[in-house]
Amino acid sequence: MASAGLEILGMIFCVSGWLGVMVACGLPMWRVAAYIGQNIVISQVIWEGLWMNCSVQSTGQMHCKVHDSMLGLPVDLQAARECYMSEER
Repeated sequence: MASAGLEILGMIFCVSGWLGVMVACGLPMWRVAAYIGQNIVISQVIWEGLWMNCSVQSTGQMHCKVHDSMLGLPVDLQAARECYMSEER
């Protein structure tokens, strides 16, 4: 009986981990950089993700752009994107 309970618990952890990976891969917040100039008015936060870059300005405006080419990505994001795609196949 105890092993059946452990199997169910293991399946719950497995499914919740799988869902967490799917959510994390879809979010654009893999690398976050903040640029604050001499004046707080010109602050900007840049998010780099597997699929797009987003920038949020101090006014609250958010601009997102999908990556045009995989070759323009940093090496660590290229590797993460390739690992994700190899799991989906």
